[in-house]
Amino acid sequence: MGISTVDGYRAAQVSEALGLAPEVVAMCLRDTASTVGGVGFAVLGADALARHAQGYADEEAKLDEPGWIRFRKRGGEYHANNPDVVDALQAASGVVTAEDADDDGDGDGGAKPRRRRAAAAKAESGDGAGANGELDGLEPAPPEDQGKVLILPGVGDGNGNGAGNGDADAPLPTPDPVELRAAHLLQRAVGEGRSELYDKFRDLVESRPVTELRDLLEIVDREPVPLEEIEGPYEITRRFSTGAMSHGALGKEAHETLAMAMNMIGGRSNCGEGGEDPYRFRTRGMARDRNSRIKQIASGRFGVTPEYCAFADELNIKMAQGSKPGEGGQLPGHKVSNEIARLRHTQPGVGLISPPPHHDIYSIEDLAQLIFDLKQVNPQVEVSVKLVAEENVGTIAAGVVKALAEVVQVSGNNGGTGASPLSSIKHAGMPWELGIADTQQALIENELRDRVRVRVDGGFRTGRDVLVAALLGADEYSFGTAAMIAEGCIMVRACHRDTCPTGVATQRPNLRAKFSGTPEGVAQYLLFVAEDVRQLLASLGLRSLDEAIGRVELLRQRTSGDARADTIDLAPLLVPPADAEAVRHFVTHVPIQRPRSELDERLLADGFAALWEGGETVLEYEITNADRTVGASLGGAIGLEWGDGLPPGSVTARFTGAAGQSFGAFLAEGVTLELVGEANDYLGKGQGGGRIVVLPPAGDAGDPVLAGNTVLYGATAGEVFLAGTVGERFAVRNSGATAVVEGAGDHACEYMTGGTCVILGPFGYNLGAGMTGGQAYVYDPDGMLASRLNPQLVEATRVGDDAQAAELLFLVEWHRELTGSALAGDMLADWDATLRCFWRVAPVDEIARIERANEGLLGAPR
Repeated sequence: MGISTVDGYRAAQVSEALGLAPEVVAMCLRDTASTVGGVGFAVLGADALARHAQGYADEEAKLDEPGWIRFRKRGGEYHANNPDVVDALQAASGVVTAEDADDDGDGDGGAKPRRRRAAAAKAESGDGAGANGELDGLEPAPPEDQGKVLILPGVGDGNGNGAGNGDADAPLPTPDPVELRAAHLLQRAVGEGRSELYDKFRDLVESRPVTELRDLLEIVDREPVPLEEIEGPYEITRRFSTGAMSHGALGKEAHETLAMAMNMIGGRSNCGEGGEDPYRFRTRGMARDRNSRIKQIASGRFGVTPEYCAFADELNIKMAQGSKPGEGGQLPGHKVSNEIARLRHTQPGVGLISPPPHHDIYSIEDLAQLIFDLKQVNPQVEVSVKLVAEENVGTIAAGVVKALAEVVQVSGNNGGTGASPLSSIKHAGMPWELGIADTQQALIENELRDRVRVRVDGGFRTGRDVLVAALLGADEYSFGTAAMIAEGCIMVRACHRDTCPTGVATQRPNLRAKFSGTPEGVAQYLLFVAEDVRQLLASLGLRSLDEAIGRVELLRQRTSGDARADTIDLAPLLVPPADAEAVRHFVTHVPIQRPRSELDERLLADGFAALWEGGETVLEYEITNADRTVGASLGGAIGLEWGDGLPPGSVTARFTGAAGQSFGAFLAEGVTLELVGEANDYLGKGQGGGRIVVLPPAGDAGDPVLAGNTVLYGATAGEVFLAGTVGERFAVRNSGATAVVEGAGDHACEYMTGGTCVILGPFGYNLGAGMTGGQAYVYDPDGMLASRLNPQLVEATRVGDDAQAAELLFLVEWHRELTGSALAGDMLADWDATLRCFWRVAPVDEIARIERANEGLLGAPR
């Protein structure tokens, strides 16, 4: 996970101020970034005195509930997804029957017994067919039965295993009746195709008190044009995407519903960082297309295989998360069912945390290398990089463009999360309005704006949100929480507890069976938003979003009447380009040179020729450190054509020389790469099968360092045999590969969730940190392991079991045979003595219990 100390945070200036006057920042938070000003000492002092008076009143009184976490009808702060808003959204999307929503919003609807639309369909048909898709082990429901409810007995993961999924009889969280009433209006509008219900939802959102920075902006009046002259709704929806919500945070049915909805309207769903079931890849082009067009590459690399990359239209590198920047993704152990563990190549019941950093990105050059890697494994893919709104995000965005990404995504603080605890999402992140303005200004200043599409997410609900984002500079727009509400979410705020009563954010089959959302409902909601955008464009005299993007002169700050809000100064967001003729949006005809690896392309062509000819063919090449990511194109092509791969030994390639970075990255089963020489960092990154063998040249002086850092990062299968030592972070996030090396640096086997590693030589500190699966055999003749092992989740035992001893012997013999290792030969010459010096490092047996007891947080004390 990485090592942090208090000294690393002192004076680090990792905070920003929002809503504080410059004099407050200058005196109390010196050198802290503060872009838009805010309240001064007088207001802060009055607040402190008011709280003191309330807390020390003469009469003992119950303190007010401020509503910071859950919505409070009386006296609490405003919530953007408050009951009336959710009510309006769900009434528009048709998840509930018409009689459940209250048209006039007076609250009467909330007192009625709640009957979801799927339950009504079931009652009318007398049928118990499954809800819009499949549950584990069940066939898809026919189209006429989509949306009906299947009642499943018991709990578990659908495979007869109930680990981590709770008790079927456990009470479900019950939202406030007002919360329930709030869930209906938008669902009705969508389900019944009633635009007037969407209009009611939009009016509720836009009449709110000042809640977001964009609420202080108004659009100037201009001469309108006829609506029929405006680009069509599907030209607008192709710019839409869903937020990155994983299958794990969401249930299978909810996750697939979002994918199908976006594919229906030409948009893109983002599968999130939890991987995707491979069966969905091959539904591409079908009437019910469940394949997510955007597949995320996060720091945990969960489910990232060559096949996964090959079936993406866009690969989204998640550098940070807007709702909790600085933290990685998190899935509590009780949501890691057998199904989720299978897709993520991890262990059931064990919590999952993506490390805060990518272990192959420590500089902008490293990011460029990862982008290069991804464009080799899938030559047709677009790459996006997800950043968060923060000071100087525009500078980072400029580097991302120069690294040849097609999309820069700026994520705001209002992005939701379906798994994380509240402590991770309060007081974190900055509004997207700040981030998108800074990004737009920096890209124009550096003459890069026409080369990249800028995407934004964070609390999008209506057409006005889209238009304001466009005027500030965004080309594309992502919807997260609103899309979930359109498919049934009622804002119970229990996503991390696995108790979602509507089946949206849970892995429990009995709750997933309650899911009643439909792709048509989500699609209709987004079409309503697109029509809303069209009307706004017409009122401004603009005929397309392209004409609107970057037109900050069409925005101005308004006086809201809220004394606190009006202390904010949004002038820094509304700075027009110095050159009035500067390009303000992405231009499709700008030629971008795609990065190429000539040797990798030769291997792809020769490898496929060998496959068509049949028989055993050995390809031979010279390689230099300028030849990067060799093997990835062949791995991606095999994943696209054959899925899991080919029979072992189908293609063998031998290289001589010093390989560049990412040698053997995303290798697929059936391919063997043999290298006589050495390799740079990231050997075997994302390996999904096949074999990599590295040995020193003949006559080498011995004790060679044959590979750099971060070998096998995120590998899910395959083998590596390396007759020398490797650098730091060996096998970090290994999820299934087998490797034998003759020495490793610090942090070896960090956060492994599967696979087997054998270290025949010296090793560094912090071995096995965060390791929850797999095993490592460590040769330790000098008794150093006890002082270098991270014992939080693993334990070291002698290799006493006959099966373990046989496995270790087999791997060492295989290593000697493949590499000719002299070290392995010496060990085998006196195997009984050698065996006594080995330790087996593996997770402790009670990890799942530890995880459940600590709400799925890794590293909890035993």
